[in-house]
Amino acid sequence: MKAILQRVISASVTVDQQVVSSIGKGVVVFAAMAPGDTEKEAASLASKILKLKLWDDESGGRWKRSVQDITGEVLCVSQFTLLASTKKGNKPDFHGALGGDEARDLYRCFYSKVQDGYDPEKV
Repeated sequence: MKAILQRVISASVTVDQQVVSSIGKGVVVFAAMAPGDTEKEAASLASKILKLKLWDDESGGRWKRSVQDITGEVLCVSQFTLLASTKKGNKPDFHGALGGDEARDLYRCFYSKVQDGYDPEKV
């Protein structure tokens, strides 16, 4: 399982020219599921994301506040391409990513754990 986080002032996901989700200040989470990943790892990653200290505090202390501390929002995006290998040639190899239904189920578990650990309306 791999996740890349990006702090944002605002963000959205658009599919076929339709906004399917958007947030204000918070964090975008690009998450990828790999073969062998478990629900336990999904829960651990969800918890870590919500607790990571990514913002300064009111007195200017660096890296002191989490997305929860700032009452920010979380936008989760399934992104299997994070697990692509580009070591050989010009064509990415996606064998490191979990396939189809298994990936969808584990991603949904991860997403649910993020909601369970925070305010579901902010996820």
